[in-house]
Amino acid sequence: MTSLHRSLKNAEATAALGTELALMAKAGSVICLHGDLGAGKTTLARSFIQALAGEEIEVPSPTFTLVQTYDATRIPVAHVDLYRLASAGELDELGLDELLKSHQLIVEWPERLEGSLPADRLDVRLTSKGKAREAELQGHGAWALALRRLAAIADFLKDTDWARATRLFLEGDASFRRYERLMLDGKTAVLMDMAERPDGPVVKNGKPYSAIAHLAENINAVLAVNSFLVERGYSAPRILAARAKEGLAVIEDMGSDVYGRMMLRGDDMTAPLDEAMRLLVDMARREWPAKAPIPNDDWHHVSGYDREAMTIEVELILDWFWPFAKASTPSDKDRREFLDIWHELFALSDTAQPVWIMRDYHSPNLMWLPERSGIKRVGLIDTQDCVLGHPAFDLASLLQDARVDIDFTLADELLDRYCALRKDDPGFDEAGFRSAYAFFGAQRSSKILGIFARLFKRDGKRGYLRHIPRVSRYLERNLGHPRLARLRQWYDRHLPPSLRESLPQ
Repeated sequence: MTSLHRSLKNAEATAALGTELALMAKAGSVICLHGDLGAGKTTLARSFIQALAGEEIEVPSPTFTLVQTYDATRIPVAHVDLYRLASAGELDELGLDELLKSHQLIVEWPERLEGSLPADRLDVRLTSKGKAREAELQGHGAWALALRRLAAIADFLKDTDWARATRLFLEGDASFRRYERLMLDGKTAVLMDMAERPDGPVVKNGKPYSAIAHLAENINAVLAVNSFLVERGYSAPRILAARAKEGLAVIEDMGSDVYGRMMLRGDDMTAPLDEAMRLLVDMARREWPAKAPIPNDDWHHVSGYDREAMTIEVELILDWFWPFAKASTPSDKDRREFLDIWHELFALSDTAQPVWIMRDYHSPNLMWLPERSGIKRVGLIDTQDCVLGHPAFDLASLLQDARVDIDFTLADELLDRYCALRKDDPGFDEAGFRSAYAFFGAQRSSKILGIFARLFKRDGKRGYLRHIPRVSRYLERNLGHPRLARLRQWYDRHLPPSLRESLPQ
């Protein structure tokens, strides 16, 4: 349990607390508002819901209806007022257990729940002192961690130029990072909240998956990689302030023109995609170090994208996608054959001049900055998992985007243009590069199919299933390369496209 005290000098401060708590809202948790009539419970609940809506929508008190749901908010939320609850039987009829599966609950008069409160909950006790109020917050389960993060963020921001900034939820992803947009006097910045990655279970050779796959453990990776990229003239977010030990940083706000959103709204992507390809050409022509300085600290070591990392990633399709698609597990023979084929193919990933590869160089992590010039028009975000590897990897990531459709003809044109731009570069072997491109496309597609199945089966995130047919089509195209013939035969026997693309979404 974590406790936090807030003095609220007026109704505006009470509303501000509700807005702040909304930054940590998630489906499946409960906020319990305790306090006498007039203590400010409805004021806090209203601001909480409006923050999730992103606008000042009407939020009536559910005193008579008991439950009011809001399904169009960032996270579906149910506002519950149990003041007029007549009996325990009436409580059963409200269906709160079912709502909790998909909604964030915020409950006034939670004492009526008779001890049936979930483990992940926040108790907020409001007491009036004239026009002012005192708030005692107690976090249980996931809310204990959330309260600690809120306290750490408040303490961090007070020592920056953004102490008085309005904080708005910006982004949360499938990982342990979250982002807020800070707004102050017409200026904006981004708060990055990246607590130390907890070690997962040991999966192989005494190490967790994250260590084998070389995933960033903390925010130092962002501080070092971004700063080095900026120093080299690339458009990565500049670091404005940081407290690395707390996993917090204020970074440059690169706007809202994310490639993925631009594609979905039908923008002309000719120039953005061409410039992103040219940026990779530029990176391939430079030498890249195996370590980068962490501002005001030590060194961040950039790992090589080695065979152990590539192996643990392709195994995801065996461990998660196969059971999802076939309701069984692969035999030892089938697994061994699959991995033997990959081990034969790993030579295609070798390069005499490794470069920094972002690994997620695709539409959710590329920003379009039209006010800049040349390759500086491409903004690079989520750089923390950067490794040293073959330059074909990030080109495959760009042109075989898991989240949005990239027309095959356009992808082929950009691949041809990349090779044409590099044909006179010392040591550039076009045939070898195209083989590596197909290899990494197949390796990455295999990994992503496993990840999307895992996100559904383990985390209940069904939305990722709609991307599986697209990723399967990318995989099939890559398997058409002659060097991948044995891998194609394995997939045709065990996970053919007819199976991969007919799964429920």
